[in-house]
Amino acid sequence: MEVTIIGSGAMAHALAGGLATHHELEFVARDEAKARNLCDQFGGSFAPLDGYDISDKTILLCIKPYALKSVAAKLAGEAKTLYSILAGTPIASLCSLIKARQTVRAMPNISAAFGASATALTGDESVKVEAIALFDTIGKSLWVDSEKGLNIATAIAGSGPAYLALVAEAMMDGGVKQGLKREESMILVKALFGGFAPLLNAQHPALIKDAVMSPGGTTAAGYATLEAGKVRDSFIKAIEAAFKVAQGI
Repeated sequence: MEVTIIGSGAMAHALAGGLATHHELEFVARDEAKARNLCDQFGGSFAPLDGYDISDKTILLCIKPYALKSVAAKLAGEAKTLYSILAGTPIASLCSLIKARQTVRAMPNISAAFGASATALTGDESVKVEAIALFDTIGKSLWVDSEKGLNIATAIAGSGPAYLALVAEAMMDGGVKQGLKREESMILVKALFGGFAPLLNAQHPALIKDAVMSPGGTTAAGYATLEAGKVRDSFIKAIEAAFKVAQGI
């Protein structure tokens, strides 16, 4: 499939990294230097944004939400399918500004660069199979029934790497505080995160916790401290806060 990526920022870069091995890419952006750099890295072609004809193309819109109106004004024609990764931007708003036969909202994350994104999708059911197949090439995709579901997914899968980065950094700092060298603490935490993914795929989180936590042991002591600090409550509230922003509240 030929996919036209409109945008040249961090998410465009991450998505290109994952898609390039499976699809032919075209890059369209206001910043020609950045777009041409993407071409150099991932192959494909470049086209300027002004007057770009999207007719019968598969478009992946990777711009900031605030730039939607100005970018849309520079496009011509009607796309085959428009995939938008713009957080908090409803399908109705997209359809009012950019013509497309089908429109789908997607919420991937930066792990797309490694083919490991968690991506939520919703929109025109007629392209559901195609949408899942496209985004499965950059990780695991999930079709949800509504834009509300996508906004919740944004708070989890879209923002999630930042939350997990906070956990990783805090654990590294904890090791350093107790006397480990920084590089040693980083090695351990990286290995921990790499090993946790298959565990989580195989078992419910509660079962993993119970398997590690022995009575009166080190894990129980640390876990009780996390609960006292309301870490679980803080994560639940973080998802709620991000969900509200995704809805424009």
